[in-house]
Amino acid sequence: MKHNPGFLNLVNQAKARVKECTVADVRNRLARGERFHFIDVREDYEFAKDHAKGASHVGKGVIERDIETMIPEKQTPIVLYCGGGFRSVLAADALQQMGYTNVISMDGGITAWREAGYPLEAGQPA
Repeated sequence: MKHNPGFLNLVNQAKARVKECTVADVRNRLARGERFHFIDVREDYEFAKDHAKGASHVGKGVIERDIETMIPEKQTPIVLYCGGGFRSVLAADALQQMGYTNVISMDGGITAWREAGYPLEAGQPA
């Protein structure tokens, strides 16, 4: 998918402020049993089609509205992902502006997760 220049500029500005990690980093954290919120910020239909095993769903359109109810402790570790790592960077940037101090965006998103052959599951958001 070709992205528009204004969108890419916004993403690049956010990337300067947001910590990113690889899909392997996330997979290793899960394998070690680390406790963190693993959140898919894609649209409902994208999440229902397939998502990283163990991920929960909060769409980018509502994450700023709902995050404080879901995760009131602002130091809690959170890893966000989307389709390719763009929307999750924007969401992570917004959460940091809201005072969340331990937010990471998974670079490459579900696309990189699939390419790595990591486990997927399907189904509607809880």
